[in-house]
Amino acid sequence: MAETTETKNRSLIAAVAAAVGASICCVGPFVLLTLGVGGAWIGNLTALEPYRPIFIGVTLVFLGLAFRKLYLVPEACETGKACADPVTRRKQRLVFWVVTVILAALVAFPWYGPALLG
Repeated sequence: MAETTETKNRSLIAAVAAAVGASICCVGPFVLLTLGVGGAWIGNLTALEPYRPIFIGVTLVFLGLAFRKLYLVPEACETGKACADPVTRRKQRLVFWVVTVILAALVAFPWYGPALLG
């Protein structure tokens, strides 16, 4: 049975969710401060910092699964279906790489964030 586009995108969506979890301790306060929100409670957002490596690992696993589905596993698709169109596959790969770059920026934020803030 051929996979639908929805099941193919699950790995990518899960990777985005994990990256957001990995970066919330660092990006969250930065976003709130740029929006003008302040207060001592913003410091509590760093409570997720110890879990950051776990979130990064989960992000990499799901990105790896998405890469595997897009590049390594041959797709069995019926003629006439959307998945049989090479343009669809090209768009999926483009979205994958755009999301990967955004996720890399989120995960690397603790290293370049201080340069933006000060």
